[in-house]
Amino acid sequence: MKTYLETLEHFQNLDKSIAVIRRCLDVEKLKLRLEELESQAADDNLWQDNQKAQEILKERSKIKNEVESFLKLESDYNDAIGLMKSAIDENDEEFFSEVENELIKLEKLIERKETESLFTGEADNNDCFLEIYSGAGGTESNDWAEMLMRMYIRWAEIYHNFKVEVVEKLEGDSVGIKSAMIKVIGEKAYGWAKSESGVHRLVRISPFDANSKRHTSFASIGVTPVIEDSIDIAVDEKDLKIDTYRASGAGGQHVNKTESAVRITHIPTGVVVQCQNSRSQHQNKHEALKLLKGRLYQIELEKKEQEMAEEYGKKCDIGWGSQIRSYVVHPYQMVKDLRTGHEVGNINSVFDGNIDCFIVSVLTSKN
Repeated sequence: MKTYLETLEHFQNLDKSIAVIRRCLDVEKLKLRLEELESQAADDNLWQDNQKAQEILKERSKIKNEVESFLKLESDYNDAIGLMKSAIDENDEEFFSEVENELIKLEKLIERKETESLFTGEADNNDCFLEIYSGAGGTESNDWAEMLMRMYIRWAEIYHNFKVEVVEKLEGDSVGIKSAMIKVIGEKAYGWAKSESGVHRLVRISPFDANSKRHTSFASIGVTPVIEDSIDIAVDEKDLKIDTYRASGAGGQHVNKTESAVRITHIPTGVVVQCQNSRSQHQNKHEALKLLKGRLYQIELEKKEQEMAEEYGKKCDIGWGSQIRSYVVHPYQMVKDLRTGHEVGNINSVFDGNIDCFIVSVLTSKN
């Protein structure tokens, strides 16, 4: 059992994490930028350019939230450490226990903030699309794809308080799904989800096999950022082939009788996106264009990563081709990330969305 001083020393080690967050965020630089934006926002001529005004106010709000949330976290932590020292000096066990519980909560917040400070990509703060595709194997893979969809929805909603919208879902012939796309909405959603792109493998005794044989199933995950206007991704209308068609699956009479679904092909790259979630063809086109811009942004990122890999002689796992994680249910229970070696034995917890440990292991291994 830890002594008072050992517990205090444990929490004081969070000083290093606070320093890392401050350095990565470059808080002083953000403060200077905030002053500039406050000055621009106070200009009487601000709204002569409506688009520029909105960009200024949006950036101001984002930076203000970033700075204020960090300063509050730092202040709360320093106050709690001071209170713990007082509790030790006064040998007040009950007060010490209260402060310890508060520091346990702050520790989780600091760890999360430290992870988010590693999100340096231009689109890391954005919402994202997460696509799931079952691999070869029919029923087995379709069921596995649906298990992954459930895992990611629970991860987003329970562990990050993100909002999730099901954009598309193609049911399997008997069970599960052949493919699905969800939109994850929340601050830094893409930063948290982006490392999940790749092939996921499941090994288990099949519930669909009368002989109870072991089966291996595969599914692919792809994560694409929702691109905002502040990120310049040029899409020329003449480069697009836009088709409309009747939406498939459940959705009522309107969905199946009108050509509300939209498919867009980007001719120069061959990238194809589609959306049929809304009853409005206009809304589906708008959402499909967002997805297309995200895909094109992703392609540019991969090109840059490839160039860096070639320049520095490093081998990088890029795109969809690599298997990133194995989920073994039989003959033993283990989830292992093949990029970092991180393992978890509580497989049910992982299936219920507790996957941040894998995400953090990937992010920290790259820094």
